[in-house]
Amino acid sequence: MNAEASLDLRHPVPLSIPVRTKKRYFIPPAVGMKSKMEENIEAKIRAAGVVVKQEYMERPINISCTAGVYDAYIPPEGDARLSTLSKEGLKQRTEQIRQSAASQLAIRKIKGHDSLFKTKEFAEQAQEIFIEAHNALTQFNKAKLHSLVTERCYPEMTRGNRYKTIHWRFIESLEPPKVVQARCPDMVSKDNLYGQVTVRMHSKQTLAIYDRFGRLMLGCEEHPKDVLEYLVFERHLVNPYGCWRLHGKIVPSWAPAKDPVIKTVMIPGPKLRPEDELDAVNLQVPKPAAVQWYK
Repeated sequence: MNAEASLDLRHPVPLSIPVRTKKRYFIPPAVGMKSKMEENIEAKIRAAGVVVKQEYMERPINISCTAGVYDAYIPPEGDARLSTLSKEGLKQRTEQIRQSAASQLAIRKIKGHDSLFKTKEFAEQAQEIFIEAHNALTQFNKAKLHSLVTERCYPEMTRGNRYKTIHWRFIESLEPPKVVQARCPDMVSKDNLYGQVTVRMHSKQTLAIYDRFGRLMLGCEEHPKDVLEYLVFERHLVNPYGCWRLHGKIVPSWAPAKDPVIKTVMIPGPKLRPEDELDAVNLQVPKPAAVQWYK
């Protein structure tokens, strides 16, 4: 009976359960592989199940302002120094009259979108925008500065000023500001118009820039200087909520060079032990060696 019972016992049939194998990830080729292997890299990536994103060679644009100054104004040489009664001053005056035809046409287009635009009143308004923008720059008020300058002018004004302290002050106007040129360029389409007005400002200002250690790098707060500037203001005319903002500055080729920036360096001092004092150590400042500079 035991033998017959042992014959009736059967082993259970083994169950086969499908198990997902390990996912094979794409292994990039080695650095020294041949160029033949590089041709099939994309096919291997797709075979491994990796989704390759399509690359679009597109450059984002900003339609709230233009990318530069359209038909930049060329300041006459010796401006604010030559008298209009002299021979050179008369030549400059006649050249300005010839170039005023394009400005008159642009002013008509600007007045078609902004009925309150007047050249005499706009020059004073532009000067106020200029003063408020520089005050916002010294106070690092980003929100106010964005409302006073365009997206093209903002990085130019704030570049390199992160760890610096700026003291700027507008003292007075030596000459009343005036509009010297107006242009009305378009972008993307003929109906998308922008107004660019160049304002000449001759004023007295003070500027002093300090580094993060409080050392003077440029300028002086006590000695004001006469500054002659040609500022470009822009407005998106099609936008009903647009406003005039500072867009750029025109620097003539005959303008004098700027003052060099005073750079400060740290001279390493002696190594002190905790029990020593600075007065007890003979401190000798090493003199820099003479270096021959070549152009």
